[in-house]
Amino acid sequence: MILLGINSIINNIPFLLEGLGVTIALTVVSVTLATVFGILLAMGRCYTRQPLPFLIYIYEKVFRGLPLLIIFFLVYFGLSQQGIHIKAFYAAVTGLVLHSTAYQIQIFRSAILAIPEGQQTAAMSLGMSKPKTIFYIILPQVLRLSIPGWSNEFTILLKDTSIAFSIGVVELMARGDAINSMNPSGILHVLLFIALLYFILVFSINKGLNYLEKRYRLSGYEVTAVQ
Repeated sequence: MILLGINSIINNIPFLLEGLGVTIALTVVSVTLATVFGILLAMGRCYTRQPLPFLIYIYEKVFRGLPLLIIFFLVYFGLSQQGIHIKAFYAAVTGLVLHSTAYQIQIFRSAILAIPEGQQTAAMSLGMSKPKTIFYIILPQVLRLSIPGWSNEFTILLKDTSIAFSIGVVELMARGDAINSMNPSGILHVLLFIALLYFILVFSINKGLNYLEKRYRLSGYEVTAVQ
């Protein structure tokens, strides 16, 4: 039984690694877009006038309250019923970005609120405009303060990509499911191998981001979640 499982892994390594490539691509594209939108919307919530901050707040509550699987189904199946057909990969990216952005807004907003208001006042008193103050003074500190929370969201998003096989994305978990349909007897070992691949990815990312956190830590600042 063990030998059959090992053989099943060995025979399917190229097939699984192709799925791993899709998982990595899905993660990188989604986390990049979610980070950009998260920063912009966090800035919008902190530095713009109503009703925009309220609308961003509603967006956060809605997409933080919906299960990711429901978001996938709404984007992929719901839009197709309205005549808008999106490929499974891009539907998964859309769902992940909508979901992750809602959490990243809070990460970056908390970092913004952790920076003393006096810094902005001092910069503007020296003749800097508000946009320049935000871009050159506030944003670099926000990015550094956000590393711990952002790294946690990064790893969560990576693991959430495994749900994308539910709408037909042929990523790592979908490859495992395909192997199961062809050779059910070796699925336990294949799943353990898939779990090992996820663990290696998450561990490597956490080690790299922990290094960045220590390298760029701003002493004297503490970031706490703000509702």
